[in-house]
Amino acid sequence: MSGVAVGRRPSYGVDAPLALLGLVAGAVIALAATIAALAARWPFAWLPALSAAYCAASASAYAHTTLRGKFKVWEEELGALRLGGAERVLDLGCGRGAVLNQVAALVPRGRATGIDLWRSVDQSGNAEEVTRRNAEAEGVSGQVELVTGDMRSLPFEDGSFDLVVSSLAVHNIPDAGGRERAITGAYRVLAPGGRLRIADFRHGEDYAIVLRALGAEEVTVRDLGWRFWYGAPWFGTRMVSARRPA
Repeated sequence: MSGVAVGRRPSYGVDAPLALLGLVAGAVIALAATIAALAARWPFAWLPALSAAYCAASASAYAHTTLRGKFKVWEEELGALRLGGAERVLDLGCGRGAVLNQVAALVPRGRATGIDLWRSVDQSGNAEEVTRRNAEAEGVSGQVELVTGDMRSLPFEDGSFDLVVSSLAVHNIPDAGGRERAITGAYRVLAPGGRLRIADFRHGEDYAIVLRALGAEEVTVRDLGWRFWYGAPWFGTRMVSARRPA
């Protein structure tokens, strides 16, 4: 993470902790079944062994992504934007501040606003006070503002931000109409020439369709690679990029 730690170390939790717990539990159960099958001399003992190996590998990939991989990917993505340092940035579903604090460190003369409903089912220990402490630990609390709110109804004026980012948040909206409202709202609050970066592992092409219909330019959807896999390649993350015309 960017920024200077002051006092305590920041802690960013685990994305969708129940999903990771399920993979670990699956590996343990399959391993126990393998041991039992071998003890019983079952000729197909390799089946639970294969399942145990898959669950263990998936859990390892998931843990790497949520604890390290996503940070490195976002560091590269934000660096490629070549921010000037005075931008106004909005993070949709900021959680405990993993991306919010990275971008805040890049806008020392600007402002990084994070909006969230603070649901712990989406990220372990997700709470506004935790996010605030992380910003303090990273030395960026002076640039960070936290807002409790729903990304489907953003409480900001049109054109309020030069950059809108989001990491694995929009897909948590259960219905397509709600996700469309979130993307439409994100585009609405972009200033002319403003940019958008949304990382998600579902619905990326749907977001792109909405953005193109709104008139966005440079709309792309691309894979972010193995460092952003949540267990396996088919749970990989994609980045949706767009720009509002100047």
